[in-house]
Order: sequence, then C-alpha cells, then structure tokens
Amino acid sequence: MNIDKFKQQHVDILQGIASLRRLAHAGVVRNAAEIARGIVSISATIKLHLAVEDRALYPAVARSADADLARTSRAFQDEMDEIARSYEDFARRWNNAGSLERDEAGFRADANIVLRRVHERMQRENRDLYPRIEAM
Repeated sequence: MNIDKFKQQHVDILQGIASLRRLAHAGVVRNAAEIARGIVSISATIKLHLAVEDRALYPAVARSADADLARTSRAFQDEMDEIARSYEDFARRWNNAGSLERDEAGFRADANIVLRRVHERMQRENRDLYPRIEAM
C-alpha cells in the first residue's frame, strides 16, 4: 500500500509544529498573529489527514490478512480520537492573535501538552505503523 501522501502530511505537520515552537520561543505576544495563522494552517492539514486516514487507510488495513496489523491499526485509530479532540480544542482556543496576547502562559502550557502529544503520536505512526502498512 502506498502511503507516501500520509508520510508527507506528517512531515508538513511536524514542520508546522517546529515553526510554532520557534515563534513561541521568540515571543508569543510579539508573534501572536503568525502563531495564529500557523495553527490555522496546521489544523487544515491535520483535519484532512485524519479524514483520509479514517475513510481510507484504517479501513484498508482492517481488511488486511494480517490480524495483528489490523488490531494495531484499530488501536491507533481509537487512540487518535482523543488526541484529535484535544487538538481541536487547542486550535479553537488559540487560532486568533487576541487569545494568544491575553494568555501567553496558558498558550505555552496548552501547546506543551497538546502539540507534544500530536508530535509523539506521528513519530509512533512513522516508526511502528507505517512501515508495516507499506510492507503489506
């Protein structure tokens, strides 16, 4: 199964997270508008990625003859539901400069939790799931 598009979306999302991290380190208030735009941009990619995973990738893997891979894929999908909800809440809270300017500490705390979870999850997919899917 060719999953190059999924892997490229991971690269794009991880680059977006790295950009947000750099902007936040340089000053949340000073870079609030750019951070908000970055969140909106990443959100669009994440929504597309999750939708295609749910509609195409996970169902295809579930039909796989490899029962262990099908179970692993279902576990990844179930786990992603909660991570996606957390990210959606994060994006709604911080997708405008005013929110960032009013609560820099809140943004930093939230970003450290939510973006780290997204980042770690994609790294696990890249390491533990995608190579197995490509091999099927």
